[in-house]
Amino acid sequence: MEIGVYSFAEVADSSAQSAGQRLRDLIEEIELADQVGLDVFGVGEHHRPDFAVSSPAVVLAAAAARTKTIRLASAVTVLSSNDPVRVFQDFATLDLLSDGRAEIMAGRGSFIESFPLFGYNLDDYDALFAEKLELLLKLRESERVTWSGKLRPALQNLGVYPRPLQNPLPVWLAVGGTPQSAVRAGRLGLPLAVAIIGGTAERFAPLVELYREAARQAGHDPAHLPVSINSPGYLAESSQQAADESYGSFALMMDRIGRERGWGPMSRAQFDQLRSPLGALAIGSPQEVIEKILRQHEIFHHQRFVAQLSIGPMAHAKVMRAIELLGTEVAPAVRKALE
Repeated sequence: MEIGVYSFAEVADSSAQSAGQRLRDLIEEIELADQVGLDVFGVGEHHRPDFAVSSPAVVLAAAAARTKTIRLASAVTVLSSNDPVRVFQDFATLDLLSDGRAEIMAGRGSFIESFPLFGYNLDDYDALFAEKLELLLKLRESERVTWSGKLRPALQNLGVYPRPLQNPLPVWLAVGGTPQSAVRAGRLGLPLAVAIIGGTAERFAPLVELYREAARQAGHDPAHLPVSINSPGYLAESSQQAADESYGSFALMMDRIGRERGWGPMSRAQFDQLRSPLGALAIGSPQEVIEKILRQHEIFHHQRFVAQLSIGPMAHAKVMRAIELLGTEVAPAVRKALE
C-alpha cells in the first residue's frame, strides 16, 4: 500500500507574512515526507483567507526541486472553476520538472468561492465539472485536440504543450460521498480518492463497491483501478498526546466552517468519537494509526492511504514530527502487514 500526506496549508491569519511562512513550512514538510519514504504528497486548492494555497501546481513545482521520489499531487484541483487546458499544461510542466511524479486529483471542491471569482455560475456546478473533466481526459490522449462543449469555447485541432513524461498523466477523481461521482469515476476507468472526514469508514463501503461495479459494467477491470482513502490525521508518541495536540486546531477549523454552514461547535467528546477505532480520523499513536489503516483495508482493499496533516493551523514542528512518525513507523508496518 502507498502511504502519503496531503495538506491544505492552513494559516492562523491572512497576512502575507503568515501565508509566506506557511508556504515555506509546507515545502519543508514535503521534503521531509520524501526523506522518510512516504509515497505521495497532495496539496489542496482554496481561495479563502484561512488557506495559503490557491495554485497547487506552483507549490508542487517548488517541492519537485527538493524531492527525489515522492509523487506530487493536487488534493484537489477544483476542476469546475479551472480551465482544463491550463490545468493540463501546469501539471505536464510539473511532471517534466519532477521526472514523472505529477498527479492530478480532480474534484468539485467543498467550497464555492472560486465560482464567482472566475466568473462561473454556481447553478452549473455539476455540468461544469462533467464537461471540463471530459476535456481534461481528451487533452491527455493526444497533443492535438478537437473538442466542443456548452460552457467552454471549442478547440479545433489545436496543439497543447508541453506533453508530460507520464503517458497518460495520472488523473484521480476525488469524491466526498456522492454516489453519482463514484459511478462517473468507475465508468471512466479513473482511480478513485474517497474523502472520509466524518462518521465511520464502514458507511463508505457501498460507495466503493458502486464504483467498482460501474467500472466492471463499463468494461474496466477494477483490479487495475486503485482506490485511495483520504482522512484527516495526526500522530504523536502517545494517543493522549496526539489527541491533546490536535483537538484545538481541528475544532477551530471545523467550528469556523460550521458557522458558515450551520453546524454546532465541536466538543471534545465528538472529537474523541471520531478518532475512535471505528471513527474517520486517523489521529493517535503510530500503533493506533497502523491498526486503523489495516482495519480500513479489510473494508475497502484499497491501494493508497493519505492522511491530511493537519486540519487547522498547527505548529510546524508538530506537523514535521507527525510526518516523521507516519513515514518511519506507520508506513513500514502497514506495508509489512499487507505483504
